Amino acid sequence: MYSTMNTSCRVLRVAALHSKREEEYFTMSSDDGDMENQAELEEKTRLINQVLELQHTLEDLSARVDAVKEENLKLKSENQVLGQYIENLMSASSVFQTTDTKSKRK
Repeated sequence: MYSTMNTSCRVLRVAALHSKREEEYFTMSSDDGDMENQAELEEKTRLINQVLELQHTLEDLSARVDAVKEENLKLKSENQVLGQYIENLMSASSVFQTTDTKSKRK
């Protein structure tokens, strides 16, 4: 899952970079100030900003997933230690020992 997120981030970065280069090209090549080109440029700028916002959101979510995975591993390890501790206590306690009723009757 993490590699898919990394790939998605790379795709978004390339798309944003490509759009930024197009924006620079349109800015330099549109000397006539055509309203249609200006509207296209504004739409591309809006889309670039949206892509960048989504990219940051994806990066934040990816970091959160990593933190949760790390916490999960830590808790699993702690649970194993506690389970072993409880097992040791139970085996050391006479309350939890199995009794052999046949040997007591003799």
